[in-house]
Amino acid sequence: MSESLCAIVLAAGHGSRYRAVAGDHRNKLLAQCLGRDGTERSVLEQVLVNVSPLADKTVLLTRADYCSVAELGLRHGCEVVVLDSPGMGDSIAAAVSAEPAHRGWLIALGDMPFIHADTLERVARSVEDDAISVPVHGGRYGHPVAFGRAFGPALMALAGEKGAKRLFQGARIKEIEVDDPGVLWDVDVPAALIFQPG
Repeated sequence: MSESLCAIVLAAGHGSRYRAVAGDHRNKLLAQCLGRDGTERSVLEQVLVNVSPLADKTVLLTRADYCSVAELGLRHGCEVVVLDSPGMGDSIAAAVSAEPAHRGWLIALGDMPFIHADTLERVARSVEDDAISVPVHGGRYGHPVAFGRAFGPALMALAGEKGAKRLFQGARIKEIEVDDPGVLWDVDVPAALIFQPG
């Protein structure tokens, strides 16, 4: 079993709420926004730039019709896994099944571009075999979430719409307190492209 860490970026959702406002042809993952580092990039690229350096391997999970998303992942050195399902459980299972031999998996959402680099690093550094690491801001669990190697079989067995939250029950949870509202900020609508903490 490898001692490497695998980052998984989930980018297979329909983005229905965003499209309802911006138009059917708009993919929120490709919308431009100003990152926490002051650089303008697409939503997904902000995530990839911040997450990829923390892991030995990065898997981008996306849809067959998201060609530009897949191309962006390849440009950033990701392994691209294509899945015909927007379900988070299906996505996580497919990504972990593609890269099962790691000491842990850092699962990030492709529409959360405003998480501070320090927060990501703290979560990645905290991985333990038998624990789930999660950032906590204002008493609320955020993203990304890291799972130690003991959770591999359970992650690969996930299915459907629901993500890995069900694995929290009875598990050892490492809560990482952060002063970072970015862990709760996803781009569901165009207005959320402008980060306004507080």
